Amino acid sequence: QVQLVESGGGLVQAGGSLRLSCAASGRTWGSYVMGWFRQAPGKEREFVEVISSGGTTDYVESVKGRFTISRDNAKNTVYLQMNSLKPEDTAVYYCAAGARWYTRDGARYDYWGQGTQVTVSS
Repeated sequence: QVQLVESGGGLVQAGGSLRLSCAASGRTWGSYVMGWFRQAPGKEREFVEVISSGGTTDYVESVKGRFTISRDNAKNTVYLQMNSLKPEDTAVYYCAAGARWYTRDGARYDYWGQGTQVTVSS
């Protein structure tokens, strides 16, 4: 069964850090593009970061210098290290996997996790 499971979310004060994990199972994920997206209450889903199978990354400008995506193909796991968190980072964070496109477009991803809540208090 193909599955992506996020973990690591929680409540943190502004300026704090969290590391999200996304464990993938059901197939070999090393060739997949892996992305993180988020959705805040009342807002549309937003691209956060993406990492290619070879380790190339892209990110939304609002997280520049604060968030870092990485992957461990041996563990079929992708991470999102989030530092200097701000209240506006509060959202449900989703992990996604895509077989073809290295892209910010969520519609091009094939698999999605259930999400993990990140809440940043001021």
